[in-house]
This record gives sequence, C-alpha cells and structure tokens, in this order.
Amino acid sequence: MDEKRLKIQQKFYALLLCSVVFMMVYNYSAWYISKLETVPSFVFNFEKFIPFIPWTIIPYMTSGIFFCLVFFLCKSKEQLKVLTQRMLFVTIIAGICFLLFPLQFSIPKPETENFVFEYSFQFLKTFDSPFNQAPSLHIAYAFIFWTVIRTLKKGRTFLMIWLILLGVSTLTTYQHHFIDIVTGALLAHISFILFPYQKKDFQYRNFHVANFYFFSGWILILAALLLKSEFAGLILIWISVMSFAIGYHYQKNDIYFLKDKNGNIHWIKKIFYFPYLLMYQIFWRFLRKNKIPFVPVSRIYISSKPNQETLKNFKIDKDTFVYDLSPEIEEISILKEQSAYYFRPILDIGKFDVEKTHFLITEISRTYRHLPKNGKILIHCTMGFTRSSVIGILVIKNILSLPLDEAITIMKASNKNMIIHPYLLDFLKKF
Repeated sequence: MDEKRLKIQQKFYALLLCSVVFMMVYNYSAWYISKLETVPSFVFNFEKFIPFIPWTIIPYMTSGIFFCLVFFLCKSKEQLKVLTQRMLFVTIIAGICFLLFPLQFSIPKPETENFVFEYSFQFLKTFDSPFNQAPSLHIAYAFIFWTVIRTLKKGRTFLMIWLILLGVSTLTTYQHHFIDIVTGALLAHISFILFPYQKKDFQYRNFHVANFYFFSGWILILAALLLKSEFAGLILIWISVMSFAIGYHYQKNDIYFLKDKNGNIHWIKKIFYFPYLLMYQIFWRFLRKNKIPFVPVSRIYISSKPNQETLKNFKIDKDTFVYDLSPEIEEISILKEQSAYYFRPILDIGKFDVEKTHFLITEISRTYRHLPKNGKILIHCTMGFTRSSVIGILVIKNILSLPLDEAITIMKASNKNMIIHPYLLDFLKKF
C-alpha cells in the first residue's frame, strides 16, 4: 500500500508541477501580449474555407481533462519522467515563442444558438487567450497525450479518435490559425527527439527513428506553406507525406513496406518513394564501405550491397547463397538470377527483431553446414556498416560455438568499418 501511495503521489506532484508552470507561462505571456499596441495575425488564404462548427467546442475543452488524466495513466517511473519532461519543455518553449513572435486570432466567431455551446464559448473566452497562438499548446499536448494513451489496452481507439477531434477543433472553433497547428506538431516532435522513451532499449529503436521522419514531415509542410511557388510547395507536400509514411512503417516495423518478399519494388512505390530511394542510391554510391566482400571465417563473406564491378571479381553461381538485408534499395538483377538469393530485410538503423533474427541465424547456419564443395555465403546490407556486421557476428558465434565477445573480436578484426551502436549490445546479448 505504501508503494502504491508513493506512486500516486509522484503522479500528483508531476501534474502539479506541470500545471503551475503552464499557468505561469500561459497567463504571463497572454497578459504581456495584451499590453502591446499592435499584435499581428498570420493567416493563409485557404483558411477562409474552414467552417465554424460549434459542437467541436466539446472536444476542444476536454484538453484540460486529458492534461490531468494522462499523468495517472503512466505505468512506470520512466514513463512519468519522460511525460513530465516533454510537458515542461513544450510549455516553456511555447511561452518563449509567444513572447518573441506574438500573434492573435483574427477571424470573428459567429454567434451560436445552442445554449450549451454558447455558454461553453463564453467560458472559453474568459479563460483561453486569443494571443497565445503559435505554436498551439492544444496540438503539442495532444501529441504528447497520445504517447501515453497508445500504451493502454482498452479504449485506445476511442481516445485516439477523440484526440484527433480535439486537434481538428482548434480550427473549427476558430481558436487557432493553421500555422499554430503545424508549429505545435513540430514542437511536440522536438520534445520526442530530445526526451526519448526507453532510449537504450533496442525494442524502442524504431520509435526513435520514426520521430525523426515525422519531424521532417512537419518541417516540409511548414516550408511548403511558406513558399510562394505552388509547384515547389506541391513537391514538398509530396515528400512530407512520404516522410510520414516511412515513419509510420518504422513504428510498425513493416520490413516489407518497399521491397516485396522476392526483393522487388513495385513501380508505384518507386514513384511515391522516389526521393527516399534516390537518397539511398546517393549514400550507397558515395559513402558505402566494404565494397569488396571480406571473409571473417571461411566461406562467409560480408559486404555492402555489391555492384557490377564487385561481381566481376566475385564468382557468382547457384552455389553462392546471398542474404540481402537491405529493404531500402533493390538488388542488381544479375545477382538475383545467378545466385541462390534470399531477401531477409532489417530496417536501416532500426530495431532487430529477436525472433526473426534467431530464425535468420539458424537458417544461415544450416546453409553453411550444408554448403556444396565450392559454395559460399554472402551477407550484405546497403552501406556495410551495421546490419551485415551484426548478423555476421551472430552467425560466427553460432557456427563456431564462440562466446559473444570472441565473435565480435573476429568481426572487428576483419571489418574496420563496423559500427555497433550501444543499443545493439543489449540485443546481441540476447543470443
């Protein structure tokens, strides 16, 4: 009982701290801006088409309920700590933005006939400032609320829809302009990057990578909105949607979101993900290492994705077993046609799935033990830094029955370019 009471107290203290900081920052900035002679507004032309929907005042006002509730939904001290850090960060940074770049809402609200809605708007007018605009704390908080709510087992879908309504209501209640929404989302994702949850746990790696893609997406949307060129704006919107899609697939650990199980990329995906694929082609062409496959143990070769020049000096036939780990770039056709090709994707700088990796190591080890007389195994990723090295270490450990440290030493002696991030050390210890 004492332990339970302590946890509730910790949640209450975190709520109290964030509430006090919010009230101080929000009220002071509102008071300060209200004293200015002129306060500008930032409005896009398309905002005149946004309708005023009175009933959305209900989800809008529930932000305060979520603010109080979310602290008590935390399941661990770290989750509570990260939530508190993010809430304090966005509140303080938003307050600084309010003071440095004061803005106000400029579209008059229509009258509402419904008594409940009219009373709600009058209540809102008393407590909600028209000056604290960009970035929208309603939006920033909603994203942060979701990071806790998404861990719930029950009611998650309903609450997700409600949070979406809450976000939309910032526009349909005529409380915020569109610039406030985008900057609020940007601020939230900055907090996710600066204060990651389970930073050292390899199982959460994809979430950390996804946040960078989401952040990039919001940056691109902001840039598209601010550009005067419609064509350039549409290009940036396309790339931003692509960034959001990639972030989503990283969160889901969708290893086949680009290449299918045969290692091919559909032409529609080639068009949609063209900037992403082009980026990897440039990285691969100019930054890859281990262009020539090296041999950490007999008949096992490790490299970056090979090109035609590499294959001239590396005999390929049906006794060559190729394990392609890179889902972001297509294999050259000659290799797939002339070797025993297997596509076993792992997302770049993402997480390694323990179960799938165990299956892959078992598969490669079995292939190794049954290699034909002149057979060999080639394991490659795109750049030749991490994924191929990790799989190579585990294969060496398995086929030679070595301790992990010795397998790492063998790989390091052969691969001077190996990069094993700290989060991967815990993963390797699972084997």
